[in-house]
Amino acid sequence: MKAIVKSKSEPGLWLVDREIPVPQDHEVLVKIKSNAICGTDLHIYHWDLWAQKTVPISLTVGHEFMGEIAALGKSITHLTVGERVSGEGHIACGHCRNCREGKQHICPNTQGIGLQRPGAFAEYLALPASNIIPIPNAISDDIATLLDPLGNAVHTALSFDLIGEDVLITGAGPIGMMASAVAKHIGAKNIVITDNNEFRLKMATQLGATQAIHLQNKAFSDVVKEVKQSGSFTVGLEMSGQQGALHVLLETLDYGGSLALLGIPEHEIGIDCHNIIFKGLTLKGIYGRKMYETWDKMLHLLESGLDISSVITHHFKATEFQKAFDCLQSGQAGKILLHW
Repeated sequence: MKAIVKSKSEPGLWLVDREIPVPQDHEVLVKIKSNAICGTDLHIYHWDLWAQKTVPISLTVGHEFMGEIAALGKSITHLTVGERVSGEGHIACGHCRNCREGKQHICPNTQGIGLQRPGAFAEYLALPASNIIPIPNAISDDIATLLDPLGNAVHTALSFDLIGEDVLITGAGPIGMMASAVAKHIGAKNIVITDNNEFRLKMATQLGATQAIHLQNKAFSDVVKEVKQSGSFTVGLEMSGQQGALHVLLETLDYGGSLALLGIPEHEIGIDCHNIIFKGLTLKGIYGRKMYETWDKMLHLLESGLDISSVITHHFKATEFQKAFDCLQSGQAGKILLHW
């Protein structure tokens, strides 16, 4: 089979031939139909310090996918060959305290597909059957390919009650954009999103944000003033990983407000504890998706009318992955799909 692999300790990815994996008794073999490119894949492509510490050379990368079941391990009876599926990309250990208490999403022994074990940017993927998510008929192949990142947006947005609330989202990447759609769908009153990319801010307003604030060339005090003029924010969703964005949230959130943190900073950053303490703010760290509560809620939101289709801006053949990564890095793209 063909696979997209981190073959060398340098920037780039390579298309190579690999053996089709043989599923173990507890696994499912998925014939991949499409992938979506994640910001994590971009880190691996650039081979930054995080990627060098995390990803072994020669690993097949990628973790956002949909496909059809091609084969079943001997012990699998609840799934069928030919079924459309996606899957949870975090493989939890199953025996630590968090796993035993139903908190697999924060298992300290997690292995990620495309990070520590072979990933989904390939014609076939073997995955534990417990991680397989059957796709309802109402959900298209393209949207099914986005279930992994949509799950990040849903997990973040559902961390706090958004009904009738003013919500501030910092970071209009694809997950921030999808979070704005989720917030609108579940009844947020006012959804303001900030970023310095005009293309993505426009997309965010199409998906549900009521106002987009462009940050480029603005002083911190001016940004804070503009945000405060836009609403009395009780909920913040941090999607950018930027120190300035976190400072804006802490400065502008109302007393008793709540803040969910998904964006990952490249370096350790400082925070204003005075705002957290004296405003009585609640901060919650978000990692991945709850297994499998987030998946159930996400599928229901899609079946009840949540529309994120406009977040997909480009399609490429999987063999044209270099063009796809170039397109993503241009800043003029949302989610990009690769098709096998």
